[in-house]
Amino acid sequence: MPDVQTLVNDFVNKLKKRKIEGSQATAKLTAELLRSVISQQRVPHTNQATALIHAVRAIGEQLIAANPVELAVGNIVRRVLHIIREEDLSLATAAMAGLGVSAASDDEDDEERDENPVLSAAAVAAAARSTLRPPSLQTLLEDTSDSVAAPHTSSSGGESDGRSRSIEKGSRVRKLKHDVIEAVNELIQDISTCYEQIAEQAVEHIHHNEVILTLGSSKTVLEFLYTAKEKQRSFKVFVAEGAPRYQGHILAKELAARGLQTTVISDSAVFALISRVNMVIVGAHAVMANGGVIAPVGLNMVALAAQRHAVPFVVLAGSHKLCPLYPHNPEVLLNELRSPSELLDFGEFSDCMDSASGAGSLHVVNPTFDYVPPKFVSLFITDTGGHNPSYMYRLIADYYSADDLVVKRRPITGSCRCSV
Repeated sequence: MPDVQTLVNDFVNKLKKRKIEGSQATAKLTAELLRSVISQQRVPHTNQATALIHAVRAIGEQLIAANPVELAVGNIVRRVLHIIREEDLSLATAAMAGLGVSAASDDEDDEERDENPVLSAAAVAAAARSTLRPPSLQTLLEDTSDSVAAPHTSSSGGESDGRSRSIEKGSRVRKLKHDVIEAVNELIQDISTCYEQIAEQAVEHIHHNEVILTLGSSKTVLEFLYTAKEKQRSFKVFVAEGAPRYQGHILAKELAARGLQTTVISDSAVFALISRVNMVIVGAHAVMANGGVIAPVGLNMVALAAQRHAVPFVVLAGSHKLCPLYPHNPEVLLNELRSPSELLDFGEFSDCMDSASGAGSLHVVNPTFDYVPPKFVSLFITDTGGHNPSYMYRLIADYYSADDLVVKRRPITGSCRCSV
């Protein structure tokens, strides 16, 4: 098996070079990497959960720093940390329950002994003395053979209890790692099947003869619309092209190939056509703790149009996209700028971009994402069902621990506050 640090370095390089496309693929690969970290991590007999948490945090810091905009990485790191805490708490609770049961059984045994005394008082006293010190010659002469045999039974029982406790500690270490890995496997399975889980709900939201508007390209939206069509729903789809990358062209082509009635429109035509639309269905890059949405650029304009014309604005997002952070947090990086070449041809505009020529300088800004406030969202559909934006904070609280919201704390220098 490859060394853990080698796997981490390879994944970090892929994140830095943006070689992994999509939040779902990123989340799944992150969970698989952390599973390898946990399986190869040596855990001491004490503070096993703390050791696992420190190991996952150390790797998580590197992954988040490699691509801070890909919030799915931090989401999965925090999910795994939450899993470790939950499994450790579950084992501790089970151990305490076991102690309670054994204490109760001991009390019952004492009551039975009181009711049915077997040894005489002298024999019991001799046994007690023998457990504290080696038997003397006088003890051997005075006590019966039964009373002499009693201390040896007690001594061997103590040794067996010590061995059983050490075995129990080792088994508890293995049990914690096993349970954590099993829970991470379930998380990976949930990420892998999120498209299907969301798509199964399509028939509840899309009806006959409706017109659906979407923007850009999203596999979640593609599977959602196709599943509705497979359930004998007849509807039309307007696809805004999603300039400047024109990802809407890709989605429109796939929808048409699957037999859906598809119409491509320009982004600037959204306001003109929104009155003919029954529902807006879009994907998301991330869903923040306040119910706000980080989405492909241009979606805020679509949300404004939908609100103005009272058209439901529905967001599809897997649970791995639910982020426990708030968008107004200055330490959270929510956007990045793409290459200006997607907007302008360098050859044609090179003279305008040369500030040394003395002419007016031309700057090109090409952001990747938009922020859609929660007040514009009508409904979130996740792999666990449909949720109102005001409920998202409660759903997120089930997936994350408050102690893990900030994966790394850095010292504050001057007026700069930095944390991941």
